[in-house]
Amino acid sequence: DRIRQELREKHVNMIGFSTMLGIGLVLSSGKAIFMAGPGGAVAAYIVTGTIMASALACLGEMTALFPVRGAIFEFSRRFIDKSVGFAVGWLSWFSWIIICTAEILAITQLFRFEFKPSYLEEQGYPHERVEWETRKTNPAVWVGIFWLLILLFNLLPVRQYGRVEYFFGVLKMIFAVGVIVFNTIINARELVHKARFWTWEYPYRSSKSKFVAIANPDGSPRVTYTGSLGGLAAFWSTMTVTIFSMIGMDIVLYTAPENKDLRRDENIKMATRKLSLRVILLYVLVVFTVGLNVPSDDDNLRDFSLLGVSGGQNSALIIASIRERVKAIPHLFNAFFIFMAFSCGINCLYASSRALHALASIKDVWPDAEIFQRMRARLERTRMGVPMNAVLASWTIVSLSFLSVRSSQAQILGRMASVAVVSNLLVYGLNCVAYLIFYRQINAAARGDLDDELNLTPETRSHYDRDAPRYPYHTHFQWLRAVFALVGCFVFLLFHGWRTLIPPISADDFVASYIAI
Repeated sequence: DRIRQELREKHVNMIGFSTMLGIGLVLSSGKAIFMAGPGGAVAAYIVTGTIMASALACLGEMTALFPVRGAIFEFSRRFIDKSVGFAVGWLSWFSWIIICTAEILAITQLFRFEFKPSYLEEQGYPHERVEWETRKTNPAVWVGIFWLLILLFNLLPVRQYGRVEYFFGVLKMIFAVGVIVFNTIINARELVHKARFWTWEYPYRSSKSKFVAIANPDGSPRVTYTGSLGGLAAFWSTMTVTIFSMIGMDIVLYTAPENKDLRRDENIKMATRKLSLRVILLYVLVVFTVGLNVPSDDDNLRDFSLLGVSGGQNSALIIASIRERVKAIPHLFNAFFIFMAFSCGINCLYASSRALHALASIKDVWPDAEIFQRMRARLERTRMGVPMNAVLASWTIVSLSFLSVRSSQAQILGRMASVAVVSNLLVYGLNCVAYLIFYRQINAAARGDLDDELNLTPETRSHYDRDAPRYPYHTHFQWLRAVFALVGCFVFLLFHGWRTLIPPISADDFVASYIAI
């Protein structure tokens, strides 16, 4: 049995969209507002989104022309070097495993939902308590439940899987639009504040010129930058936070071998374009509207940790409803956040299993020892079009999520997110290099410079013409976008963990920031 082509265009679009709407939006957006202010947070999402969209366009063009298994590493193997391609393949598989684990860890954080009574009283909230009894439950219980559920959804035949994810994606889209409308309405009703842009005005400002790089255990500043340097440090650190929200756009490429309408409907072409625009637009609108109702100095937004990720009570989306004294919404939002993280976890396991299955199809990736070749052969097998063994192998590694039983789970979650970010930046950067080589070679073939080497005729040469109608997908000045994405990924890789280098150096945080390199 082989992988079956049973996904339609709508399924691919929603798989990509559903993957992008997870904890990065609902939990990290508040930290971004705290670090850079509402205006700085919006700008950071635009910049990081543009970098990721540029990298995705490079991969989209090559995948539309060559819809192969393991597209994410195949092009690095073809155009750079075999060893580089294999390294990219393992990095992509590993990063999806880590993201899936992070989503499950985030779920355990969300079940520990609790606002301090003093904070509710300060905001004039009508209820004395906003909390869930589930905060007392052992996190291992929630890890076990959602770990199993994620597996069950990934064992579905691909057609049913696509339908389920389409439904989940629609729900998430409705929720995102609802959040935008909700925050616009509560800002306009003038219940608490009369000014529309009060969070952008004095004493808050739209962006910050003061940044606390390192804080003491009690929350007091230890290393602070002010002025232009402080503004730059705040904006850059915010981009390193928002980049986690933007990784994962490439999941649409993992669906290429299972695309039913790849050639007829230009599935990859439309998916990459639509996904980039939808995600960037929704992220910017959500952060902008939420930033109208939550000041950057809110006590529940305060987070000086290097790599920590907090729970629902620290989400700007929920804080907005608390500050505007809206009943029931905090509980509803937190419950939906759990669903969002769960849905993302399903897609992350899907992507990791497809990456592992593609790696299993290449003998050179694996050691020559018989035991590894037997393992490879088993991972390559499918049942009902689903690579069951690859799913189970990846799912087993996701058991790392049981680390959440430790008290420092927020810090563990942040470090896992950092490892995933660095791994993905390496993957995207190397694929941008592969695209630039591909771009040079395909233009040389179209000009006829490679006729003798490739035995091309004038008729076959036309297949390499990027401006020809039959060419499946290209964008203007794509080589320039590739350079832009490559430089962006490279700079992020170098300075992603700059705060870990400030004395006293945290060895654990430094390793989490740079171990993937």
